[in-house]
Amino acid sequence: MEYTQLGRAGVKVSRIVLGTMNFGPHTEEADAHRILDRALELGVNFFDTANVYGRTRKGWTEEIIGRWFASRPEARDQVVLATKVYGAVGEGPNDRGLSAYHIRSQIEASLRRLQTDRIDLYQFHHLDRTVEWEEIWQAIDVLVAQGKVVYTGSSNFAGWAIARANERAAKRGGLGLVSEQSIYSLVNRKIELEVIPAAQHYGLGVIPWSPLGRGLLGGVLGKTAETGRRAEPRLIEAIEKHRPQLEQYEAFAAEKGVAPAVLGLAWVLRQPGVTGPIIGPRTVEQLEDAVAALEVGLDEDELKTLDEIFPGPGGAAPEAYAW
Repeated sequence: MEYTQLGRAGVKVSRIVLGTMNFGPHTEEADAHRILDRALELGVNFFDTANVYGRTRKGWTEEIIGRWFASRPEARDQVVLATKVYGAVGEGPNDRGLSAYHIRSQIEASLRRLQTDRIDLYQFHHLDRTVEWEEIWQAIDVLVAQGKVVYTGSSNFAGWAIARANERAAKRGGLGLVSEQSIYSLVNRKIELEVIPAAQHYGLGVIPWSPLGRGLLGGVLGKTAETGRRAEPRLIEAIEKHRPQLEQYEAFAAEKGVAPAVLGLAWVLRQPGVTGPIIGPRTVEQLEDAVAALEVGLDEDELKTLDEIFPGPGGAAPEAYAW
């Protein structure tokens, strides 16, 4: 396993991040615990979840992880545990967002479900335009002083939001955000315009979610051809939109002798500012395949070929679109 610092924070995290969104709705608890066990064996020490994961029963995923910690108390100090706050957890007017009121109630709920005394990385799941950063940071300062939060990060933030958050934190003498979790893959490279430059400027580690483009980069053409199965309508539409590129991509992966999904993760791992992609395995085998991406080398010619298949926005803004 490879490790790196989480942005400018001193903590060391694995370059593969275990995402747990499937735990509960798609992966039964016993299988989820086997995945968590195997992840630690492989050296994956960065686990990501959210207070709203569980689909029909929000908080379900955190509960599954909490029972795993309870059955393996020695594991807690081996894991850098990340969860999130923002999403709706009820129908009440204060059941979502980043108000100090909601943050305070949700940190207690997450700690209870996860059966832990702290959250190592507490992430704002989305930008809340209705709440001032002074209120947010005051709430976080209290949680840090209480030992309930170690670091904070953002998710789905724009570059300007990262800047505003960290400038306000600096005025208060705080550490501010140390990570940004964004959608990022060969088929969606928008964050190269402003989010990645902002993250690098402020010392945030970038944690890509959906690094396989919602399944497009997982060998979808070969799978549908082999099994004859029909994909979901949304996926079919995306396949047709990108079919020429996907044909080139899967042919390139075959020529290189690696699975398309492994190639997609290997590309993300090579991008500037990236801490590590979030993977969402439903099985132990999928976890092991994802970790194999760390062993895949990509030389400059190969990276250039992938750029030609899936062109990015042309670099950082404003140079990418201005003279």
